[in-house]
Amino acid sequence: MANRIAVMYAGKVVEVGKAKSVLQKPLHPYTSALIASVPEPDPEKKISAKPLKGEVPSMVNPPTGCRFHPRCPFAQRVCAEKEPELRIVQDGRLVACHFA
Repeated sequence: MANRIAVMYAGKVVEVGKAKSVLQKPLHPYTSALIASVPEPDPEKKISAKPLKGEVPSMVNPPTGCRFHPRCPFAQRVCAEKEPELRIVQDGRLVACHFA
């Protein structure tokens, strides 16, 4: 149980906020993929989550820019060139994404 959640990808915090807000309306693409991957306890329900494409990055030689950009469906050139800062976007939520 938690009041706040911090989501990390490849050693970097990508989203922080109130637990309910982050779980109901994720702002970072990795957070969305992570939440979508949680299995439903109903065996009759079909799995709708699509696995992320690409490989998990090397921690010895991480990608430049945003560490999630090689797997992100919304990545643009800036994502590979510049690491996004963790910034406040709404209601005290912090997100490290150029497009949040």
